[in-house]
Amino acid sequence: MRRGCISLGDIQCDECHHTIPYPERYLIIDEAEGTTLHLCINCSINKGYARYVEEKGQRILTLFTEKP
Repeated sequence: MRRGCISLGDIQCDECHHTIPYPERYLIIDEAEGTTLHLCINCSINKGYARYVEEKGQRILTLFTEKP
């Protein structure tokens, strides 16, 4: 399961190992073997979990990979 969250400043990205500052967004992925993966927005975009879409004339970051 994937969840989008807002950092409180003490979260570290598991991919690039940078601290995610407050109030930036990050992604939590619960993996099958019971571990949790924390990804910053840049790593989420690089891995294909997040993308920018154009809606109502604005560029919006979405964590949904497909349109409903």
